[in-house]
Formats: sequence, C-alpha cells, structure tokens
Amino acid sequence: MPMDAKNLREFYRTSLGRLARRHLSAAIRQRWKDVSGLAVAGAGFASPFLGSFRLEAGRLACLMPARQGALVWPRSDRCHSVLVAETQWPLPDNSIDRLLAIHCLEQAERVGPLLREMWRVLKPEGRVLIVVPNRRGLWSRIDTTPFGVGLPFSRGQLETQLTDAMFTPDEWGEALYFPPLNNRLLLRMAPTLERFGPSMSIGVAGVILVEAHKEVMASVSSGLKVAPAKAKMRTADSTDPAGVRRR
Repeated sequence: MPMDAKNLREFYRTSLGRLARRHLSAAIRQRWKDVSGLAVAGAGFASPFLGSFRLEAGRLACLMPARQGALVWPRSDRCHSVLVAETQWPLPDNSIDRLLAIHCLEQAERVGPLLREMWRVLKPEGRVLIVVPNRRGLWSRIDTTPFGVGLPFSRGQLETQLTDAMFTPDEWGEALYFPPLNNRLLLRMAPTLERFGPSMSIGVAGVILVEAHKEVMASVSSGLKVAPAKAKMRTADSTDPAGVRRR
C-alpha cells in the first residue's frame, strides 16, 4: 500500500525528512537552474520540492494521485494542488515544459500507462525528471521512510520502462547516500556522505534520478513532394516469347 499524503507530509517534518528534502532539492535544482516563464508540474508527492519554483514558473501544478490523497498546497497562497486519477490528468496534450515525478512511479498500480500519460502532457521540447528508490540502496529496505514503500527500481529496469513509453534518458544521477536513520551523529555526517558518495561508485544511494525527453514521431507529411510512378506499357510482340498469350 502506498503512503498517503499525510504520512508523506509528516515524514518531511522529521529531522531525517528535512535533510532528505534539502539534498533532493539541491539535486533537482542542479538540473533545473532556470524555469522562468515555463509550465512546471509535479506528479506524486512533489510539493516539498516545488516551492523554489513558485516565483519563477509561468504556471505551476501539483498533481496528487487519488491513491495517496491530496493536500492543499501551498497553504498561504493560491492553491496549486489537485487530486487526479493515476493515468487521467486534467491537462491538455503538450502543455508542460518541466515535469517532476517523485513518490510516484514506485507506488503506481501500472507504471507503463502512467509514463504514457506523462508523455502525453509533456511538450515536444519538455523534460521529465524522475526520482525513484534504488533497489540496491538502504532506503528501499526500511519501510518507515517513503522510499521504502512500493516497488524500488534498478537503473536497467527504469531505462526499459522509459524506452517502452517513448522516452530517451539524457542524464542519470543518484542521491541520499546517508543511511535513513534518525541518529544525531549520522545526520551530522550526512553532508559529508552526500558530497563524497558519487565518487565511491558503489551504487548504494537511496534514490536514482533520471532526466529524459520524449521521443516524437516524425510527421508523415514532411513537405517533400514525391512524384507518382508512371507505369511503363508496351505492346505485345507476337515474335517475342514474352508477348505470346498462353492459354
């Protein structure tokens, strides 16, 4: 069963959750440095990571799946959150420039149709950034955190799912190298572990991040004019064996 929105909100209020949010937000911002005037959406439970885009984005939406439930976000301003069916989003085709999916794929009933819905709403030049639990990491093995609930992914599994949904991965990354424990000493060590974790290359990070773009089929009508083939006809020659009529 997926964590509901209230459980997810409470996790990000804990010391461990605040630390995870800080490092994940930094990883997301590193990839999306400027979203000025763009249409930005989050899918799953993305509200803890969308706040920094509120003053930049031209449009902002937080799509919360019905299986998790929805919360009003933000509390102090115009509401940007909406409860949606997992594979039926109230958005037009080709309407989103940047789509962040977090606490999303691992808790989905069907990953393939969900990715196709992401493909539908993303603009041809848009980008999707997906964050999922790493099946080799410690976070996926402890069910008291959001990344320990649902189906964790390996990089190969995630790449296959993206390819099947007509996405091309562009950049891979990892985050949350510190263990998911509310231990004061370990929490103090977290910034150091996060800084040197990528250089260790042992694949034990808590989450996998992948940024991808949608594949767009080329139009059949490309503007080139193709001359119709002309049939070549010749009269039958009675002296030519090829012109002999056979019964």
